[in-house]
Amino acid sequence: MKTRITELFGIKHPIIQGGMHYVGFAELAAAVSNAGGLGLITGLTQQSPEALAREIARCREMTDKPFGVNLTFLPSVNPPDYPGYVKAIIDGGVKAVETAGNNPVKWLPPLKEAGIKVIHKCTAVRHALKAESIGCDAVSVDGFECGGHPGEDDVPNMILLPRAADELKIPFVASGGMADARSLVAALAMGADGMNMGTRFIATKEAPVHENVKLAIVAASELDTRLVMRPLRNTERVLNNAGVERLLQKEKELGASIKFEDIIEEVAGVYPRIMQGGEMDAGAWSCGMVAGLIHDIPSVQDLIDRIMSEAETIIRGRLEGLLAA
Repeated sequence: MKTRITELFGIKHPIIQGGMHYVGFAELAAAVSNAGGLGLITGLTQQSPEALAREIARCREMTDKPFGVNLTFLPSVNPPDYPGYVKAIIDGGVKAVETAGNNPVKWLPPLKEAGIKVIHKCTAVRHALKAESIGCDAVSVDGFECGGHPGEDDVPNMILLPRAADELKIPFVASGGMADARSLVAALAMGADGMNMGTRFIATKEAPVHENVKLAIVAASELDTRLVMRPLRNTERVLNNAGVERLLQKEKELGASIKFEDIIEEVAGVYPRIMQGGEMDAGAWSCGMVAGLIHDIPSVQDLIDRIMSEAETIIRGRLEGLLAA
């Protein structure tokens, strides 16, 4: 399948693996790239630029296909060493970067000078247009269904994707609610050039997370996610568990007076405990409503092959068959 996204990143299939904290290690990124998609190492999971450089080198040993790095720019009292991370990406010969969070404009010149293609994650059309105007090569349009941070506009992809297609000139991928061939064909029909999958890739054999996490996603329905941190205007969609219930109870009791410090126990430092230790009630971890569409734990290769084969069947069989002769 050829789209503007496959052409831009030099990949076989228009499928990108989203950046995910304590999930996007070299093993998963390489597996996605080897299967014809674009795998991404999650930059800030690596504790230092030096650690990221080692992870990039490790990924390069596992694949000769294009892969990228996700770099999220967060407002912080003590920001990460962003210049160091950007240097590690450039020195590592990475040719694709997914940026997220704050406006990446100040980091674009060195990335572009190194020939790196930048795709920025956006939850609103206005943000996507801003990304286009500052020189991003593509955007990932993230609907309200997504795991992680859906923004504060609450617009689902059935509306957001056609709106993006109406406004954008650069290519974009659909993110949030993407799990299978139906997701891909629907995204293409609404004007996207491919799809970005996060939660679906956690439930694969190569995802380097605890088996409890994979089984929790398979067991979950579309009704099992919750929105936390809404009062702080830092909304995150997470899988429900005992830690999340505690967090929501605090939000209910404290109301508008809630501060981040009040919920720090449920949100700070929980990812290693959950993703690596399998402590499923430790606190809040990102998960999309798409969990309701995930029923198995295949290899990445089998998953992508299945998506592409079934997408062709849907397009050539079902959709063409609906047209009157």
